[in-house]
Amino acid sequence: MNPEGRLSARESEILCSIVRAYIETGEAVGSRTLSKQRHEPLSPASIRNTMADLADAGYLSQPHTSAGRIPTEKAFRVFVKSLPVRMPSAANRERILNHFNNSESIQDRAERSSRILSELCRAVGIAAALPSVSQELDQVEFLPLSDRRILMVCVTRDQQVHNRVVQVDQELSPDDLTSIRNYINWNFSGWQLADIRRELLSRIAEERAAYDRILQSITQLYHKGLFTLERNTHVHMDGASNLVGLDLHLTKERLRDLFRALEEKQRVLEILDRFLESSGQLGVFVGLEEAHPAMKELSLIGLSVDLPGGLTGRIAVLGPMRMDYERVISTVQQIGAVFAAI
Repeated sequence: MNPEGRLSARESEILCSIVRAYIETGEAVGSRTLSKQRHEPLSPASIRNTMADLADAGYLSQPHTSAGRIPTEKAFRVFVKSLPVRMPSAANRERILNHFNNSESIQDRAERSSRILSELCRAVGIAAALPSVSQELDQVEFLPLSDRRILMVCVTRDQQVHNRVVQVDQELSPDDLTSIRNYINWNFSGWQLADIRRELLSRIAEERAAYDRILQSITQLYHKGLFTLERNTHVHMDGASNLVGLDLHLTKERLRDLFRALEEKQRVLEILDRFLESSGQLGVFVGLEEAHPAMKELSLIGLSVDLPGGLTGRIAVLGPMRMDYERVISTVQQIGAVFAAI
């Protein structure tokens, strides 16, 4: 290993061979095993010396004195970076395409994506469709109800429709509501909601607002939640049972904590938001302890894609650190492309 801490070609090759062998068998890997697997001859003694250097650098650990070595999270990260891009097999591609036949709604696509991810990768498949955080206003509509109640309808350009019934302190006539609707649609259609909120607050704060009947009326509706919309998300997850039986070195209590976390829709969204930011860029994250203590020996492979109507799609596989990364990566990329295109 050079003074800068970078791995030499031999060290990188041996390390990746250890990771591959460990993924395949789940057993500690010894120098004799590697020596027999190599195409180019290298003595077990030379391999042992390299393995000792890798262990000193934190890439390998030794569970027992007489046992071989197992790769650490640091080793898996090096291994993942070395992987070539591999497309799914023709059979898998056909299976994926057939799985999406007659899939029309975004919710249906998300549900089918999570299911096929789980089946093909033998891990937890996650698929989500959620509005962009920068939603743009298309139009608003207001309908008067009884007892000073108003139905506020806000349509955004990602084709989401948000309804809310509110009760105002001062009654607003149908003509008042028509004037408010026209004012907002004329001035703010195409604006991002966050920008509308800032601009309205600025206008309401101006002295002229006290003499402007429309702004006075808008003030009532603004404080009742106009333009403060809940994110209408579709999140689907399949295959949590694939984690059962894995040797994740968890106590029963920690394992229960893990399954409780995966059952919480908001917790799953937070994990996706945390790790999958850039659209179109594949993310591979090894060891997720910072997301949840029980996820220390799990990895997340995922992708964000742009969906029709301004929605953002998240496709991900959550599985053991000892997973078939090449297979999972190619499957995630293929399903992401189909999910976004249909």
